[in-house]
Amino acid sequence: MFFSISLLVLSVLPLCGAMESGIIGGNEVKPHSRPYMVSFQINRKYKCGGMLIRSDYVLTAAHCVDNTEYSGKDQLEVVLGAHNISLKKEPQQQRIQVQKYIRHPCYKQEERQNDIMLLKLKSKAKLNKFVKVIALPKKNENIPDSQNCSIAGWGKTEQNSAESSVLREVTLKVLKNSKCKNLWQNYFDTGSMICTASDGNKAFCQVLQCSIH
Repeated sequence: MFFSISLLVLSVLPLCGAMESGIIGGNEVKPHSRPYMVSFQINRKYKCGGMLIRSDYVLTAAHCVDNTEYSGKDQLEVVLGAHNISLKKEPQQQRIQVQKYIRHPCYKQEERQNDIMLLKLKSKAKLNKFVKVIALPKKNENIPDSQNCSIAGWGKTEQNSAESSVLREVTLKVLKNSKCKNLWQNYFDTGSMICTASDGNKAFCQVLQCSIH
């Protein structure tokens, strides 16, 4: 399952120098227009975004639990059907505990290789117009150069800011593999990664910590 869905994650997770996610220069999305988006939380605090790929599985990044030694005391949850995650009584929300997280067996923290993870939910999500499963790409599906790539999340909106309470989105263009390889050298794997270009105003990460400006 990992390799068949890796392009889906990597199409929305461009490489950043520091893996603190943010939607820089983006816009607030129309509420509940991205029903597959998930807020992954640890002890009720937003940690990462994710996508619902099955009623009981969420796809996210492996680095989201790098500093977590899960012993059963930490409460790992996902919030589905959310737009404003600061509103605990938003009626469309579903809060489900995570039974276990499954990082890619070849994930390397330092190199950010295979930065992909599945969250197995304790109970199935109730699918409706606010909570839907996103379709997976075909195996080895190629993403054309210069194609627009939409990235959504609740991350920081600018350097040193707090995370956004509402879902935001930014659109960037996919770069050629040769240019990505030139920028990232050995950190870039053409077989399993893509990268996007920032114009200095729009980015997915903290602008000053991205290698692409």
